[in-house]
Amino acid sequence: MLKSELIRRISSQNPHLYERDIEKIVNAIIDQIVDALRRGDRVELRGFGAFSAKRRGARQGRNPRTGAVVQVAQKAVPHFKMGKEIRARLNREIAPSALTDTRALASNQDSD
Repeated sequence: MLKSELIRRISSQNPHLYERDIEKIVNAIIDQIVDALRRGDRVELRGFGAFSAKRRGARQGRNPRTGAVVQVAQKAVPHFKMGKEIRARLNREIAPSALTDTRALASNQDSD
């Protein structure tokens, strides 16, 4: 999902809010998460997950085109750890009737 799609979806669920206001709110949340990570803080959203910044040390790398050795500077990369609640929601078991329906569809397609 793109940020613009998220904004449109929130807007459709909240018709009393202007889309431009929702965009400002989404941008403000993202900016605050980035600022906290830049400071070295950890951002935890209960039930969703936690964002943190991992440091990668400086190293020697190779230019894939020329094969020349190049120095790669130290950098921070974002890391996300999924929360228990979202993991449970993503991994919900499929109802047995849904499995039966899926198998029936598959067997009908095989016979065609």
